[in-house]
Amino acid sequence: MAEVAAAGKSGKVVIQNIGLLLSGDIDQPILQADTIVVQDGLIAAVGRYKDCDVEGATTVIDARQTCVAPGLIDSHVHPVAGDWTPRQSQLNWIESSMNGGVTTMISAGEVHYPGRPKDIVGLKALAITAQRAFDAFRPGGVKVLAGAPVIEKGMVESDFKELAEAGVGLLGEVGLGSVKAGYEAKEMVAWARKYGIQSTIHTGGPSIPGSGLIDKDVVLEADADIIGHINGGHTSLPEAHVCELCEKSTRGIEIVHNGNERVAIAAARAALELKCPHRVILGTDGPAGSGVQPLGILRMIAMLSSLANIPAELVFCFATGNTARMRKLNCGLIDKGYAADFVFLDRAQHTPGRTLLESVQLGDLPGVGMVMIDGIVRCGRSRNTPPATEVPVVVSGAH
Repeated sequence: MAEVAAAGKSGKVVIQNIGLLLSGDIDQPILQADTIVVQDGLIAAVGRYKDCDVEGATTVIDARQTCVAPGLIDSHVHPVAGDWTPRQSQLNWIESSMNGGVTTMISAGEVHYPGRPKDIVGLKALAITAQRAFDAFRPGGVKVLAGAPVIEKGMVESDFKELAEAGVGLLGEVGLGSVKAGYEAKEMVAWARKYGIQSTIHTGGPSIPGSGLIDKDVVLEADADIIGHINGGHTSLPEAHVCELCEKSTRGIEIVHNGNERVAIAAARAALELKCPHRVILGTDGPAGSGVQPLGILRMIAMLSSLANIPAELVFCFATGNTARMRKLNCGLIDKGYAADFVFLDRAQHTPGRTLLESVQLGDLPGVGMVMIDGIVRCGRSRNTPPATEVPVVVSGAH
């Protein structure tokens, strides 16, 4: 349907005939609009067709009454080098996830790097290299925010200052290295925060050699910005402890695919009952021993909507606007000035759900008909999702 553009500006793009527009904003998840205008990769206008300036478009896309949502954000991945993971010796896992609607990924540490350096000079060098490499290389157009060092004993405040000045903005999962005590983690997390570096803490049982149990008391004492895989990666803390973390901490509640599904549901329900659904974000925690999950975020959305009985339009916000706001990203929300990263969705063929949202609420995955990143079409009908009933069409122009 359209060639994938490797680079360049989108020009003016008009997306019309939208049947359902999901905003990514949990306070207003559905927008009463049918048209989006994009200018050079950023959203220029959202509204009714008659009220938008649609003249002079380089590209016009007929959404065919399908749903347009912000591109999905995977809050927890473990990249290594380019679009390859040694964890499963697999190529093109990032591009494959783009076919599942993911347009942005956030590293929780490049922990699967063969021979990963654990000395302080080496871990800083690896983080800076990963940040630089993924900033320059975007598989399938996906924005991979990488360079997340795993902190080790012996690090001092100046190390975090140096990392921040070099462009590193993330810490890998606290607890995957030698720093496992709450008081040690708390000091380093505070140093990171001082220099604008966001932190995530491992939660639950060990996942890889060298990691260990991180219990609720360590999580609370460390006070990292994100409670990483609160439902375990893979092994969860007791459900009561997870609910206690939701209640006693004010930090991000990250629920992942590669964790305990029962506890995932409990954590999401706890957030709703505590009236803080804006804290819930979603990740896959892949690649991992359980593999690569190109549809992991969509599967999380369908699971939480159907089994936790949360309206599908709210769960989509967990994977888009919630993450964007928590991570301070210029994507994940459909509003003027945000990146034009979109996934076009429709109910899967032959689902019993009468609408897209109803089908997701019933537990079915939606079909992806198109993915755009920075206003450029990156794929048409997904090769990974069930086939969408309707797919958008490029009626003029192409990239």
